[in-house]
Amino acid sequence: MTVPVVGSEAAFPVRRVYCIGRNYAAHAREMGSDPTREPPFFFQKPADAVQFVAPGTVGDHPYPTLTRNYHYEVELVAALKSGGRNIPADRALEHVYGYALGLDMTRRDLQRGMGDQKKPWEVGKSFDRSAPIGPIHPVAGTGHFTKGAISLAVNGQVKQNADLSMMIWSVAEQIANLSQAFELKAGDIIYSGTPENVGPVVPGDVILCKIEGLPDLSVRITPAQA
Repeated sequence: MTVPVVGSEAAFPVRRVYCIGRNYAAHAREMGSDPTREPPFFFQKPADAVQFVAPGTVGDHPYPTLTRNYHYEVELVAALKSGGRNIPADRALEHVYGYALGLDMTRRDLQRGMGDQKKPWEVGKSFDRSAPIGPIHPVAGTGHFTKGAISLAVNGQVKQNADLSMMIWSVAEQIANLSQAFELKAGDIIYSGTPENVGPVVPGDVILCKIEGLPDLSVRITPAQA
């Protein structure tokens, strides 16, 4: 799976997709946890869960099977050009190639059901096309995203609205923490968490995602595929 790079004929080859959970305090609270005491935690999606959506288009995003409570989560995505183990936070951003706007789509009923049973989340988080993403913008053109508005609207009604500075763990800290558990490498992408007010969508709904400094990302929820 590859993602186009802005200003280049090259495409970014995705190796692994890491996601951080509950990285905005208000979202952590709405999911029933205490953001003041929890260390960061991560999960993964398969690389082929990525669904590229070109700017200026509205991508068709099929409603997945098995769920009746399908949620949006708008997120900043960091793409790595290099990696390693035990990366110090003050050097972590040296490994970032660029940034993109992404969606961590979630079968919430299945995620919660698995959590209640003390079972893994994969069926709720790691399914086909569960990671829509826009093009990657190299750091040289955008700088690093440590602040700026992040929002999501459904059918024109704003649902999520926050600032990247409200992250509990910064992108640099996420890279540092991840590198203690995994050897990070070029091609890894990190979905850096979503603000509060996640919620459901149904076929026919149009999602519009915004991050200050990046082009919008939009998908239309289409009926489940047979």
